[in-house]
Amino acid sequence: MLAEKRFVAEVNTIANDKDLVVRLINNDQEAFCELYAKYKQQLLYFAMKFVKSTEFAEDIYQDAFSVIWQSRRFLDPEKTFSSYLYTIVKNRILNALREIENDRKLKTYILSNAIDYSDVTNQYIQLNELEIILDRALEKLTPRQRQIFEMSRNEQMTHKEIADALDISVFTVQEHISISLRSIKHFLRKYPDYLVTLLLILICLNT
Repeated sequence: MLAEKRFVAEVNTIANDKDLVVRLINNDQEAFCELYAKYKQQLLYFAMKFVKSTEFAEDIYQDAFSVIWQSRRFLDPEKTFSSYLYTIVKNRILNALREIENDRKLKTYILSNAIDYSDVTNQYIQLNELEIILDRALEKLTPRQRQIFEMSRNEQMTHKEIADALDISVFTVQEHISISLRSIKHFLRKYPDYLVTLLLILICLNT
C-alpha cells in the first residue's frame, strides 16, 4: 500500500511538472515561480552538502534557474524536469568546487615561490612596469569582466559586496573573476616564469 501511494505521488509529480514545463516554454512566469518554489528546499539541502554555505547554495540554485529560464524554449516536457534540474545544479556545484580548489592551489603556489623570486626580479623590473603589463592583460577582458576584476583587486571589495553593487549573484561574480584569471594567465604565457609569478602575486592575493 505504501509503495503504491509513493508510485501514485511520483506519477502525479511528473504530470504536474510536465504541465508546468509546457507553460514555462510559453513564457508563463507563474509556472517558473512554481517550479522554483517546489524544488528550492530539497536542492538547497543538496547543494549545502558540498558547498557548506547557505548563501553559496542559494546562488547556485538561482543560477540554475536562470539557465532554465534562458533556455526554456528548448525544454522537453516529455523528460523528467527534476532530473534535468538536479543535473544543472550538480554541474554548477562541481564547477564551483573546481574553481575554489584551483584558486587555493594557485595562491599556495605563488606564496611559496614569492620569496625565491622577489630578490632577483627587483633588480630588473619596477612595479609600474608590472602594472603596464597587467593593464595590457586586462584589455583582453570584456568590460564586465574587467569591471568586476578591478572592483575586487583595486577597491578591495568582497564578492558579496560586488554582487550587491551590480545586482548579480555571488556565484556570477566568482565565475567572472575565475574567467578573468584564466585570461590573464593565458596572456602572460609570453613572459618569463619569474615575471608571471610576480604578476600573479600582484593580482591573486586580493581577488
